Amino acid sequence: MNPEGVPPQGGYGGYPAQPGGPVVVQSTTVTIVNDPSKDHIIWSLFNFLYFNPCCVGLAALIYSIKARDRRMVGDLEGAQHHASTAFKFNIVASTVCMVLLLATMIGLAIAR
Repeated sequence: MNPEGVPPQGGYGGYPAQPGGPVVVQSTTVTIVNDPSKDHIIWSLFNFLYFNPCCVGLAALIYSIKARDRRMVGDLEGAQHHASTAFKFNIVASTVCMVLLLATMIGLAIAR
């Protein structure tokens, strides 16, 4: 069942697993790119729109956009740096606003 002009695989006309014939080993390599830099853009947008004390949410959004731009260019180290800065600004903005929200709720409960 070998069409003319096509050499048989294995070199000797035998199957690869046949004794005395050549052994053909095929391998597949899968490259997985592990991109550890997350730009936290959704969290930054949320903090910019709802939790923005002293423009910390804006700073987080700017660094998130910078991280995304760096990653698109291929500068993974710069993207990681900007992403960690955005993460820190997001933590500060969320913490400050949650503390202020909690203090306001406690103050309103005491006032009643």
